[in-house]
Amino acid sequence: MSSGSKTWKSRIKLLHQYYRYTGFYSFIKLSLKKSIIPILAVIAIILGINYFVIDLNSALVSITETFNTTSILAIFFASESVLGIIPPEIFIAWTKKLSQPVLYLSILALLSYLGGIISYITGRSISKIPKVRQAMEHKMAKHIKNTRKWGGFLIIVGALLPIPFAMTSIAAGFIKFRFRSYLLFGLLRFARFYLYAVAIFNIVQ
Repeated sequence: MSSGSKTWKSRIKLLHQYYRYTGFYSFIKLSLKKSIIPILAVIAIILGINYFVIDLNSALVSITETFNTTSILAIFFASESVLGIIPPEIFIAWTKKLSQPVLYLSILALLSYLGGIISYITGRSISKIPKVRQAMEHKMAKHIKNTRKWGGFLIIVGALLPIPFAMTSIAAGFIKFRFRSYLLFGLLRFARFYLYAVAIFNIVQ
């Protein structure tokens, strides 16, 4: 076994010990448990609306015919740039009724990614204003602490799980996490949209 391979395995082992000691794995388990409820809730709401309130397929078609596509994308981008106020799943379902669903799904993923970058820049800007910095350190104390401890891995979790990616991005910018690394880890946002689309597209016919 080469010295390079031994060094790599030693680093992996040390990282594993660090993340276990600092509670990262417990955090992931808890996040997964918490994320299951919102996912099931969204699916239940979509199915409930479809079967008991209005025909969801007709409603989505109506939205595509009534509202300008650019306006809907702008609303989504604004939401993803602030705190992820509107669940992305609603917009993913909407793309199914467009003429090119995969294209618009990719646009959503890109806008979410860019929204995260704006949130990161917001976090960096906030960190330079003493009074605002103090307020944010108090309001987002736990999130900032976790980002300092786990860095890139927390960004990966934020990109993939149904938790506000904007908040994770703001915390990353706030602690001045390396921007290039943030951009790399944030690309997993695309995987999240494609994976969720597989499930949602099967509900929306």
